[in-house]
Amino acid sequence: MEKSLKVLLVEDNLIEIMKMKRTISFLNLKHMIHEAKNGEEALKFLENSANIPDIILLDLNMPKINGIEFLRIIKASDELKHIPTIILTTSSNQKDLLECYITGISGYILKPLKYEDYLKKIEVVLSYWSVNELIQA
Repeated sequence: MEKSLKVLLVEDNLIEIMKMKRTISFLNLKHMIHEAKNGEEALKFLENSANIPDIILLDLNMPKINGIEFLRIIKASDELKHIPTIILTTSSNQKDLLECYITGISGYILKPLKYEDYLKKIEVVLSYWSVNELIQA
């Protein structure tokens, strides 16, 4: 049985945030989406142990603390390193891909241009993580 997830979406693009919310609504999913506009804001959010999400969806290209820097910080933290982190980006750069996997991501998803393709990818990702056994903080 699929469970409702607490998802932290770390994304600086308002259109991408709205697209995620629209997708969750369209798919009639009960997941709770928390937003952070950059890595710095996400780290502040994660300081409160009540905010620890089941998964993190992380963009790479953001101001202040970019996605790879944020990833390094949380994977170095004993309190946060267990959180599955899925990169959701437009970057198909192989260097970024390799760096993210070396740092400890759980997945790397390229944002497709067509909304229908985006919808399918998000549905698969969230469906997988909602049936996967997750560590409860």
